[in-house]
Amino acid sequence: YRGEGQPFIAEYEVPVTKGLTILDGLIYIKENLDGSLSYRMSCRMGVCGSCGMFINGLPRLACHTQVEELNSRIIQVAPLPNFPTVKDLIPDLGPLFDKHKLVSPYIFRTDREEYDHPTREYRQGVEELEAYLQFSYCIKCGICLSACPTVATDEAFFGPPALAQAYRYIADTRDEGLNIRVEALDSQEGPWRCHFAGACSAACPKGVDPALGIQLLKKTIIGRRLGLGKLRPRATIVSPPEGVGPSPEVPKAPPPTVKRR
Repeated sequence: YRGEGQPFIAEYEVPVTKGLTILDGLIYIKENLDGSLSYRMSCRMGVCGSCGMFINGLPRLACHTQVEELNSRIIQVAPLPNFPTVKDLIPDLGPLFDKHKLVSPYIFRTDREEYDHPTREYRQGVEELEAYLQFSYCIKCGICLSACPTVATDEAFFGPPALAQAYRYIADTRDEGLNIRVEALDSQEGPWRCHFAGACSAACPKGVDPALGIQLLKKTIIGRRLGLGKLRPRATIVSPPEGVGPSPEVPKAPPPTVKRR
């Protein structure tokens, strides 16, 4: 899709070598065949989530998908569905981040003084960490949103990433924002809109399993309605050992490893 014109498909021939990824192929095209080709990329290691694309009918990360794995001489690459297209292979991820903000994706604390000026740590055990760790691996690539059949028919639906991340913070023992998030989520376009198709979890390149997070979020909301609270213990506040505490001085940066000229 090029600006104001009608979408069209362009064909390119790319030499294939062992280990060549879709992103490598796009870079080859831009450097050797069509300098106007537009796509988004950054880390090239499946961490940043920038290069989400629709590859041979499935949403994938271009840097994480090798050409040989597709077992096809013809590979069709398109922008992620369920998003507006900016140009070529660049989706407008604005809707993803707008909905992400609505779930307040950060830790709430009622003790504001301690929150703003911490004097101790909030210890978590292994089980408490594992309750939300899987959902913290989300890289905001938008692939789960592009795979979701509910998002395809209802743009107002919060979507898998926002709902799974809402549960990530609710499940965190350091967080006290359950009521604030539930007020925003417990609506027709919240988790109850999810049909549990599981397409988001099948497509997720990081194994986050947002479908599971959404079901656990439903369980948490029902527990709140029944007056059961968060259904989990609070974090234990741990005071530092004697003689150890926050420095009254502002910490200084370590010395540079490379001298500037």
